Amino acid sequence: MDGQAQLLLVLLVASATWPFSVGSLARVADDLHPVVLLPGYGCSHLDARLTDEFEPASAAPSCGGALNGKTGWFRLWNNRTALQEDPALVPCYAELLRLVYDPVAGDYRNVPGVETRVVSFGTTRGFGSDDPGSKTGCMGKLVETLEGVGYREGKNLFGAPYDFRYAPAPPGQASSEFSCFLSSLRVLVEKASKRNGNMPVILVTHSLGGLNANAFLSRSPLAWRRRYVKHFVMVSTGAGGSVFRLRFGSSSSSSPTDPLSFANTTRSFATAFSVLPSPKVFGHAPVVVTRAKNYSAYNIPEYLRANGFSDGEVARYVTRVLPVSLNFSAPAVPMTCINGIGVPTPEKLVYWDGDFGAKPDQVVYGDGDGAINIASMLALDALIGADPEQDYFKSLLIHNTSHVGVISDSFALERLVNEVLEANRAIV
Repeated sequence: MDGQAQLLLVLLVASATWPFSVGSLARVADDLHPVVLLPGYGCSHLDARLTDEFEPASAAPSCGGALNGKTGWFRLWNNRTALQEDPALVPCYAELLRLVYDPVAGDYRNVPGVETRVVSFGTTRGFGSDDPGSKTGCMGKLVETLEGVGYREGKNLFGAPYDFRYAPAPPGQASSEFSCFLSSLRVLVEKASKRNGNMPVILVTHSLGGLNANAFLSRSPLAWRRRYVKHFVMVSTGAGGSVFRLRFGSSSSSSPTDPLSFANTTRSFATAFSVLPSPKVFGHAPVVVTRAKNYSAYNIPEYLRANGFSDGEVARYVTRVLPVSLNFSAPAVPMTCINGIGVPTPEKLVYWDGDFGAKPDQVVYGDGDGAINIASMLALDALIGADPEQDYFKSLLIHNTSHVGVISDSFALERLVNEVLEANRAIV
């Protein structure tokens, strides 16, 4: 890193008094650079429609009656209201969300007879919700806070929802859906810039959205990045995955009306392996412990087989997912990473008898945000901050703040929005 580069690590406590408030920040909200938001996993809305190829009896027994008479596009995800009113829809919708891998095309696609589309791309309506839970975890409060300092939907505030089931593939491998998303995001960034006097945009992401944005930037020409991206604010995203995501046997969702609670659904997603612990960050330390064997991040292929994944699925982890995670690198645009710490976070999963289909016998906790381990956060300093191509990098760790709390707790929100406004004022 040259003499102009900056590497900052700031530890904040929730009780600290920050010199700004949303009200005072609003007074400096003139001539704002446009902001494009990328939400986290499961936040983007998806519509679906069925073709003549769809066979409800073979897809899911419940689909026969549940989808009777459905024509045209309907909301597939997130549709909590309909699923609460008719729980019979849940296993059917779970099946409609499932992906299959086409070995001939070398790519993922929907189950036969199902077409899907992302809702309201370009706007924050594509991931907004009246459901309080979704509003908290899916950038709803962040949108409100940005509007409080002068941002306006469609004018200088835009959203980039995406199909969270798909993931980037390494160069040379097919990833049609994700490639389409990258093309759409590029057009959106250029449009947002043009609509605001050709000012470059500020990308603000949460969780999986940060990985997608980082892939987007790394696959965009450097000259384009420097022209169109003023700053990248990546929130609640580490550089090396999470031990939390190694729990394949028992669902993280306890809601009976959540289609993602069906393991066969989420295990089929291209993103199922995207945030597993990276050997580059977690090394040889055991992350799963059994009486017979310990598994480190280097042993994940064996661990996947022990969890019932097929040889083909394991091969896709090795050839599609691992190269992308190992290639996590600096975006070469000014960047601020914001993460919560001080929340117990799974560091080791203990299955004494090797029964990975059950809940762990014990979970050993360490530091993090409840989902992302602190090791994955600190790796950002080495993999991005120390990269000579990265001129500006700033890492903020907000104490006693959870994975979702960074975009929902009032103190963290003010700190986040302050970073957006600081990026507006920065001269680069």
